[in-house]
Amino acid sequence: MEHLELLDTVRRPLSPDSQIEIPASRSESVQEILEEEGAKFPRLQYDGVRKVAIVSAAPSPLHGVMIVDKTPRLDENIKDRLSSAHDYRNTKDTGDIPTTRNWDGALQYRTAEGLTLMVAVEVGLTQSHASLRAAISFSVCALRCRVGIAMCISQGVCGKRPPTKYYATLEEKMAAIQEVERVLRPQLRANSFGPLKIGADTGFGKVTTVVLETYRLEDETSQPDTLLNPTQSFTIVDDGRFVGGEVPANLEELILGDCIPTHILGGNNIAATPVNFFHQDWFEESFRSAMSKGMMQSSMSSACHTSCGYRADTNCFF
Repeated sequence: MEHLELLDTVRRPLSPDSQIEIPASRSESVQEILEEEGAKFPRLQYDGVRKVAIVSAAPSPLHGVMIVDKTPRLDENIKDRLSSAHDYRNTKDTGDIPTTRNWDGALQYRTAEGLTLMVAVEVGLTQSHASLRAAISFSVCALRCRVGIAMCISQGVCGKRPPTKYYATLEEKMAAIQEVERVLRPQLRANSFGPLKIGADTGFGKVTTVVLETYRLEDETSQPDTLLNPTQSFTIVDDGRFVGGEVPANLEELILGDCIPTHILGGNNIAATPVNFFHQDWFEESFRSAMSKGMMQSSMSSACHTSCGYRADTNCFF
């Protein structure tokens, strides 16, 4: 009975950041259950003193992979595009075993204090769509956000990691940064969704597809643990072009408080900041800012003074 209760807890959708304790004898192999599930989240621990198994949910309400075949209401044409978005993976050797993961997607908005993360979906092999659905449902039902939004970003092929760069002086490094900005500026004006290149290297592949999936509260009496179904799906970017589409009036204007729980925002006073997902100028500018910042970080990040001068390690943004 203990084994079945623990297994049921591990498999069911959990609210973000939550922990559930299940009585468990030592004879019950907690680690074996974890390995059977084969996922990063939820995590299992065993407290031998209190004889309980501790089930820990994913740390963020927008953390996980969108498994398309578990999304019954997604339009077929969107489903095909999303499926292909998961075919391209980045596999690298971390020492003991190869680690396979998809690229991460992030969209940022600009405030007086600078760029702030707005929506992030870790498109990694970490947790089921059911768990992501539960996390967004929790934001809407328990925290009373007006709408929950999941975003899938598909990026084209990104170039291989460029070699490490060294600079003899700080002035030389700053001059290199200005040159990168000069190269990127016309590319961003011409292509809001990339690709971005420095020389022969593609540092940021073209954003080929962006799909938003919305979740709405259908019944005001819904309990905090209610699981919502996605209500609508929108293809915002197709083949690197903004396509938008007909948007209901109640989604034309959103503010951050409508779609992101306050505690995720870290106490920032940004409840009235517009997030016009369906407006081309806002959407393209948001991507330009995020891509530009990512390229600058990848081209000039981790500068440090060494015996050889100033060093900048380069990395791919996604």
